[in-house]
Amino acid sequence: ISQPHVRPIVRGKAGRPVEFGAKVSVSMIGKLAFVDHLDWDAFNESQDLIAQVERYKARFGFYPEVVLADGIYGTRANRRWLKEHGIRFGGRPLGRPRKVTSENMDEIKQLKRQRREDERSRIPVEGKFGQGKNGYRLNQIRARLASTSEAWVRSIFLVMNLIALLRFLLPFLRPSAIMDACTTWLRGMLRLDDGVGDRLTGMHPRFADASTGW
Repeated sequence: ISQPHVRPIVRGKAGRPVEFGAKVSVSMIGKLAFVDHLDWDAFNESQDLIAQVERYKARFGFYPEVVLADGIYGTRANRRWLKEHGIRFGGRPLGRPRKVTSENMDEIKQLKRQRREDERSRIPVEGKFGQGKNGYRLNQIRARLASTSEAWVRSIFLVMNLIALLRFLLPFLRPSAIMDACTTWLRGMLRLDDGVGDRLTGMHPRFADASTGW
């Protein structure tokens, strides 16, 4: 497939110094992933942070308490902006480590524990890309046009978000409501012959529908 919009992007990673495909900047809120920036050329992710936080406020009406991000986002300008807006940056502080004294020993231990917790909380972001690649072929986009490829990538994240929402809602749904929804979908998407309909009716009476005359 000819994809002239796909260009090599030098990443400098061990074992994979050059990658091909779109570069995607994603933010996660809970279990949901939002594609904030997608480009076929290299860009510096740190320039997206302020806009991503502002989008968070536009969606929910307030700023987040903390931003957990890769170290590249922790520029002085970004940290200063976050501090001005009362937002904690969950990353390693800039500059030389503080000297440990008897007065600040407990505080430094607490800060180290907080950083470890922040690093663990950031793992789902990397896992979301792994889920997209392994489960939905995020790394195998086979569209000719850049616009179609972008829609393909965004659709994969949409599907992963829908699955996350479904997993959250299922415990609160009545089994009968789930069966009704599945039955409606089945009738709408498939045209079953009488034999299949009879077998489904035998499996569960909800599949019987006098109005359609299975």
